[in-house]
Amino acid sequence: MVDRIIPLVEQRYGVLQAPLNTLPSTPSGHLLDQRARPLHDLRISVTDRCNFRCAYCMPKDVFSKDYPYLPHQALLSFEEITRLARLFTAHGVRKLRLTGGEPLLRKDLDRLIAQLAALRTPEGDALDITLTTNGSLLRRKALQLKKAGLKRVTVSLDGLDDAIFRSMNDVDFPVADVLDGIDAAREAGLSDIKVNMVVKRSTNVDQILPMARHFRGSGVTLRFIEYMDVGATNGWCMDEVLPSAEVVKLLHAEMPLVQLEPTSLGETAKRWGYAGADGKHDASLGEIGVISSVTQAFCGDCSRARLSTEGRLYLCLFADKGWDLRQLLRTDADDATISNAIAHIWGQRTDRYSELRASLPAESAQGRKRVEMSYIGG
Repeated sequence: MVDRIIPLVEQRYGVLQAPLNTLPSTPSGHLLDQRARPLHDLRISVTDRCNFRCAYCMPKDVFSKDYPYLPHQALLSFEEITRLARLFTAHGVRKLRLTGGEPLLRKDLDRLIAQLAALRTPEGDALDITLTTNGSLLRRKALQLKKAGLKRVTVSLDGLDDAIFRSMNDVDFPVADVLDGIDAAREAGLSDIKVNMVVKRSTNVDQILPMARHFRGSGVTLRFIEYMDVGATNGWCMDEVLPSAEVVKLLHAEMPLVQLEPTSLGETAKRWGYAGADGKHDASLGEIGVISSVTQAFCGDCSRARLSTEGRLYLCLFADKGWDLRQLLRTDADDATISNAIAHIWGQRTDRYSELRASLPAESAQGRKRVEMSYIGG
């Protein structure tokens, strides 16, 4: 008798059936939701597994060795991901970000990147393909990913002090290996490298200045992220949030900053450049970013959709339900049917959780039923 694998994780979050009976339409390349926000970015989770156990994302007491991860057959294949990415591109998506879990744990990821790199917009342009990683496997894979067509990379790093970093990743992984991975990304020719630091008041505030000193003038952009109430397992409370305004104030006292203009509509990070002796931005010193998703909501121009590992479409990082696109893929729906479903789902979107956070009931605000960040990417 063959044991049957039951993917329990698939039942953990609410699922919505993708609409089938929508009016046929031709993609315009400029799909808007109910708040006139365009669909521009698609974040694609390629695995629900990670080799770190950061408390704000995949705490060890929840994501133990017995945690029911998705079986391989439940995951979207690379061909299914590429097909969906092509249909999303027709609706206006220009940027693809591969996430996880830890995306570099997905075997042969370079093959998926090569498939995505071959896609073109209706105007004939290549897509902006980037990846978010904890950096643990970058030394081994950076050059391979670059050759496949990856353009940019963002590395999560929450401190330079080795003891603090090891305690935050909770698997005793050394910070030196992540820094070496960042060096490998540079050597491979990946451009616009970013480092994301989640700031938790009780844990790593004393790492803000050392991180800024280390990356200032290095060509790497450091971004500070407010500790967010994502998912249901990270024990979030507002007391642990260090507002971005305080981060900027702390940095400015030692390394004067000047605010910079956003580079694109819907950009999540506010940009600050290091000032030179003349008080103006010195490009050679670089810049930082602050992502204030708790204290300064940016729902108003959010252009991001998220595709989970097994093909559910989420319209917000704080969502509790996703639309099942995998069912359409695996029941032989044609491109027009799937494209129309995507258009209908985005067209009905009204999500603005961060704007409403303070007025929501305690249970909702704490996210007890929301999807985990490790499941749909940050």
